[in-house]
Amino acid sequence: MSRPDTPPPWPPPWTARVITLFPDCFPGVLGASLTGRALAEGLWRLETLDLRDFGLGRHRNVDDTPAGGGAGMVLRADVMGAALDHAARDTPAPRGDWPVIYLSPRGAPFTQARACALAAGRGATLICGRFEGLDQRVIDRHAIEEISLGDFVLTGGEIAAQAVLDAAVRLLPDVLGNAASTEEESFAGGLLEHPQYTRPAEWDGREIPPVLLSGHHGEIAAWRRAEAERITRERRPDLWAAYKARTARK
Repeated sequence: MSRPDTPPPWPPPWTARVITLFPDCFPGVLGASLTGRALAEGLWRLETLDLRDFGLGRHRNVDDTPAGGGAGMVLRADVMGAALDHAARDTPAPRGDWPVIYLSPRGAPFTQARACALAAGRGATLICGRFEGLDQRVIDRHAIEEISLGDFVLTGGEIAAQAVLDAAVRLLPDVLGNAASTEEESFAGGLLEHPQYTRPAEWDGREIPPVLLSGHHGEIAAWRRAEAERITRERRPDLWAAYKARTARK
């Protein structure tokens, strides 16, 4: 992990630039398991920019009171703008290959499809919000994409940023080691994943479904598809409706 003070040799690996008031939070969980190993092996790059470095005055202020009054503080457009200009100085064109993302509860829901699109690009700059949010003018000026993890509020965007990066990085070439494992997991085909089992064959009076031990690959595939459809229909009616509508058009 590093600050992007010296541009890496071109072309670099897939790169995440994270603007945060708490750079010590990174890599966090991203430094463990497969994403951590991939980071150590140079399969992707993580750079943090401390927003406080771009703050104003003796105390490096980054926020101010909301225009129009109200509780809390708002991250200043001039401070965030300076950080974004620094982060963007050597990012490639077109911008679609390197989006600027603000983790915000009012953003569009993050999806597996968006994770795949991020992984297909060259990198992303992620803004970890704090306080009451970010001045709208900098969002508009930099065409920042707002992404939400769900209908809840966190104290800051660092956890959300790590979740987004984990979802994208695991899809990069050679990170998982078995590309087929992403083809059957939840959301890959618009359905939730089927149940999984492993040894022992019987546990606590419960057995593995016999079809999974049959060795008949066609029957196993049919069972998994049926279970994925059942679980999706029961747990996520929204996904099920979208799946049915999509399959009806084919």
